[in-house]
Amino acid sequence: MGWLSEFFRSISDNYGHFFSWGDIAATLSDPVSWGIIGSLVLLEGLLSADNALVLAVMVRHLPKEQQKKALFYGILGAYVFRFLAIGLGTYLIEFTLVKVLGALYLFYIAYKGLFKGSGEEGHKENKGASFWKTVLLVELMDIAFSIDSVIAAFGLSSEVWVLFLGGILGVLMMRGVAQVFLKLIARFPELEQAAFLLIAIIAGKMLAGAFGYELPHVVFFTVLIAVFVGTMLYSSAKKKKEIDRQA
Repeated sequence: MGWLSEFFRSISDNYGHFFSWGDIAATLSDPVSWGIIGSLVLLEGLLSADNALVLAVMVRHLPKEQQKKALFYGILGAYVFRFLAIGLGTYLIEFTLVKVLGALYLFYIAYKGLFKGSGEEGHKENKGASFWKTVLLVELMDIAFSIDSVIAAFGLSSEVWVLFLGGILGVLMMRGVAQVFLKLIARFPELEQAAFLLIAIIAGKMLAGAFGYELPHVVFFTVLIAVFVGTMLYSSAKKKKEIDRQA
């Protein structure tokens, strides 16, 4: 039973990082941490902007005041899920097999997004559903939306406060400024594919880490900027070329 006690001790230590002022201060004072957090927020925003609209449709049948409460409870559920997933994940991600499986799953997500389309989410309106049944459905949808982004986050960092802050801000961005990301994607449609390309890069980073090679943060941030700036320039040039052709 020694392995079981070791497991619980490791999990306890991981969750302890959430309540360590030293870890919080280290995260807030490290520029690299903020760079990773910014990357997570950007990814979450681009990949999940339309998810906010799905959730809005799901609660539309409720009275206005209950709509806000249902979405608020959904956010709380998303945060609790991330808290549990990050505490457990920082233990599991130390195992080579878990890293390899995580990387392969991210490659699958990237492949599906780049070559098969991201798929249509069920825009179910839940007409006639009670308040608490709607809250439960919103919670389940939030968790489903969170799984991919949580696994991608572990490809970038294993620091609990980096992952948690990235998740918190990402969910707030998804709910608060979804329209901004939707307009950005409308203006530069290729950005959605660029986000999946970045997931493939994160998958490669995770897979390399499983075999002892860590991609330097400077290289990753350079690639990140190059992908998104390059995509916007390409999208603008493509749109201008189409306008010139039609003129």
